[in-house]
Amino acid sequence: MVEAKALLKASLDAGRDFFRPPGRTAAAPPMAAEAVADADKRPAPVMVPIRSIGPSHRERITDHLLALDPHDRYLRFGYAANDEQIRRYTDSLHFERDEIFGIYNRRLELIAMAHLAFSTDPDCQSCAEFGVSVAKSARGRGYGARLFDRAVMHARNEGVDLMFIHALSENTAMVKIARGAGATVERDGSETEAYLRLPPATIDSRMSELVEEQVAQTDYRLKVQAKQFWDFLSVVQEIRRGVRDARDRTAR
Repeated sequence: MVEAKALLKASLDAGRDFFRPPGRTAAAPPMAAEAVADADKRPAPVMVPIRSIGPSHRERITDHLLALDPHDRYLRFGYAANDEQIRRYTDSLHFERDEIFGIYNRRLELIAMAHLAFSTDPDCQSCAEFGVSVAKSARGRGYGARLFDRAVMHARNEGVDLMFIHALSENTAMVKIARGAGATVERDGSETEAYLRLPPATIDSRMSELVEEQVAQTDYRLKVQAKQFWDFLSVVQEIRRGVRDARDRTAR
């Protein structure tokens, strides 16, 4: 509960930064991270609002995945997915069953996303699989690990006790995330399987997820308002330039 309150305060303190002009960013305040287990003592990462996204964002998911270069598509899907295969994937996303998490920048571009797929096998109903992709321009900020933490929190609260990651062995970033979370990692040639036992949900994990989602939704609404403001200002400035140019031509 203490972590949830700290997260909410950090987001509210950062709210004023959303109305800075695009490109002028301020350092984000620190945010407490949800631990997978009490023994996990990893330092808290910077605040990254991660929201659950639904069917209305399907087109943005498609745009995000289509922007991946061929090698990144290969690492994400395990094969060299073409545009049509990516569109089929996004069209088949089951938002009512699975959970999709996303990170948006100030221009409302989806720069990182995770897919938490819940097992439909009757013998593995308490299992889920995690997949993630991060735009090249957003690499090196720990977004993949933060999305993993967010997915773990949700999976715990949904009663999942075993989380899987299937990745190509050359996908060192994904393997590093799995190892860092304490997952058991097994390599079989070109492929790697990782699985993580999750502790049961607690009152704190449920409240933390509730607050994180509320903070992320507020963050997104602020970004929408800021973008609308700067778009409007850009139109006004364009009109002023047109009027000024017309006046100059008339004066000549």
